[in-house]
Amino acid sequence: MIQSRPETFALQNGKKTKLPFSVTEYDMRLAKLRAEMAARDIEAVLLTSMHNIAYYSGFLYCSFGRPYACVVTQDRSTTVSANIDGGQPWRRSAHDNIIYTDWKRDNYWRAVRALVGKSGQVGIEGDHLTLSQRDKLSEFLGAIDVVDIAPATMIQRMVKSADEISLIKEAARIADVGGAAVADAVAEGEREIDVAMAGRNAMELEIARSFPDSELRDSWVWFQGGLNTDGAHNPVTTRKLQMGDILSLNTFPMISGYYTALERTLWLGEPDNRSLEIWEANVEAHELGLSLLKEGAVCSDVCTDINQFFASRDLLKYRSFGYGHSFGVLSHYYGREAGLELREDTHTILKPGMVISMEPMLTVPEGIPGAGGYREHDIVVIEKDGPVNITGFPYGPEHNIL
Repeated sequence: MIQSRPETFALQNGKKTKLPFSVTEYDMRLAKLRAEMAARDIEAVLLTSMHNIAYYSGFLYCSFGRPYACVVTQDRSTTVSANIDGGQPWRRSAHDNIIYTDWKRDNYWRAVRALVGKSGQVGIEGDHLTLSQRDKLSEFLGAIDVVDIAPATMIQRMVKSADEISLIKEAARIADVGGAAVADAVAEGEREIDVAMAGRNAMELEIARSFPDSELRDSWVWFQGGLNTDGAHNPVTTRKLQMGDILSLNTFPMISGYYTALERTLWLGEPDNRSLEIWEANVEAHELGLSLLKEGAVCSDVCTDINQFFASRDLLKYRSFGYGHSFGVLSHYYGREAGLELREDTHTILKPGMVISMEPMLTVPEGIPGAGGYREHDIVVIEKDGPVNITGFPYGPEHNIL
């Protein structure tokens, strides 16, 4: 006879792992969330996204089709993880953890229900909870009032603590290390993938040296040449580099869920006159944008000023996306702080503690003189004493014609 198995259980296997931040830091974040909960009469919050669970607990989950959570009440914070992860989620959670098993369908929701209790109002992430999971929430928690807490958590994440900024600054340095390795690997006939791997390997080795207790996963490099440079998020291919290629260098070290980036236009051999003209114009826009990133600046106003510059050069038609975004717990497959982007429809005012990029990009289609994607990218910390550019890798034709 098969023994009955538990729906949930706790497994404190080993000792707690050193997290990217102190328990005091996570308690400070939770205190701000709990203040928001009290102000809005929310008795429990169900966090389900990778970025928010990592932000408030330190645990960055690997879903593989399974749901995860962090349930926050006024006196408890508990991550909910799948049995397949063993004791790792407890070790990497600042506070409590409960495991749900796969032996019976919906044990995840039974775990959530036990933690939420008989709450009247529950906060959820409206931009993450799927329709099917919303139905499960109603089935297991009953006719409760649901409040979208996602906008409030995003606003909290947009202003970084001193410890977060310290990590981000070191990560930006590591992005530069990856950039140097990429530039050194560039040569005629080399494949994009081989150049990208050189940058990724250099960053992971440096992360292991500088952050020996961090999770070593998810760092990556996008490196493209020629036509492949036309998009900011184009995948790496096996295309071989050719003399005369425009190149895009993009390095992304990931440290315990925290993202930084370095992006540069390079050239293999001498660019033609029109390409050089466009490249230099994008560099001017980049420098203009950097000069605008300061306390009190409005995101949409920064965007307008750069738009006017490009329009004066008849290049605005080649702009491809907003001019910058926030940094923190995010990645190319999770997380984003849309309230801090340099776009026409974002009116956030910059203030100390915010971290934002300046990254103008022009994409000129094939068949037009100067074809290719041009992009420069620096990270700026808005500090009390003024903005600080934490990216050190040089940019522009003076430095990046290889």
